[in-house]
Amino acid sequence: MRRLSSFLADRRVRLAGFALGALLIAIAPFLGLYPIYLMKLLCFALFAFAFNLLLGYVGLLSFGHAAFFGMAAYVSAHAIKVWGLTPELGILTGTAVACLLGAAFGSLAIRQRGIYFAMITLALAQMVYFFSLQAGFTHGEDGIQGVPRGHLLGFIDLSQTMNLYYFVMAVFIIGFYVIYRAIHSPFGQILKAIRENETRVTSLGYNVSALKVGAFTLSATVTGLAGATKAVVFQTATLTDVHWTMSGEVVLMTLLGGMGTVLGPLVGAGVVITLQDYLAGIGSWVTVIIGAIFVICVLVFRRGIIGELARILRIQA
Repeated sequence: MRRLSSFLADRRVRLAGFALGALLIAIAPFLGLYPIYLMKLLCFALFAFAFNLLLGYVGLLSFGHAAFFGMAAYVSAHAIKVWGLTPELGILTGTAVACLLGAAFGSLAIRQRGIYFAMITLALAQMVYFFSLQAGFTHGEDGIQGVPRGHLLGFIDLSQTMNLYYFVMAVFIIGFYVIYRAIHSPFGQILKAIRENETRVTSLGYNVSALKVGAFTLSATVTGLAGATKAVVFQTATLTDVHWTMSGEVVLMTLLGGMGTVLGPLVGAGVVITLQDYLAGIGSWVTVIIGAIFVICVLVFRRGIIGELARILRIQA
């Protein structure tokens, strides 16, 4: 009975936390925060959540997630602008391409471990970058500009900023819930076991390679969802989205917020995006400042912001 009561209490706390988080996101534009900034934050937070599934819960460091983020942005932008698809179908198309790309890349890269895995993902992502540079539909260095936001479900005008904001909020909540459920499912528990002791999981009869590919594909899919949504928000898809520095940014967000924590990626994305936006006037020094903050966090807050807060408060992050 005590276990049942504890489970029900924890479930109520989680539901209350989700409801409070959704409420805060919903009212954020009315608290003086710029909607475009908030939408950018939600897109990159979702990107970081997807990456954290792979790094924080499986222990796989990928330097190639920009490939899924950028390619989904390109495909969704092209589908909406050239093919005339509605925004939701364009985003789903870009997400599906990211899913297929993730399954292919995961099957190739998962055969290696450690730094070799990271280098293979980086090499594969660079292939996607050079493809994006040369392919006709991406328009090379110009990128795809002026992507129409269109009408959601045929009648909700996404050119209206608040309509677009709540659509992005809904996408974020769906993506976050998918990652959250994956982490707290039996699948997620096995992924954590692989991170801690892969040999023991193999000895128990699990197909570790297939599980890793599944996690990699899920991470790539949600990453694609973030990239496709970002293309609709900013009405553009460029080489920046698929460049290796984008992979570096999501690594930074995850480590700053707290690798292997539920809310760490959101906090990390908030720090990085806020610094980029509010310090944009000082040019390339933004990178230096973010790098310095990263070094300080690694030296002082090795668990990340949320991880250290959880340690101090003695709660589970």
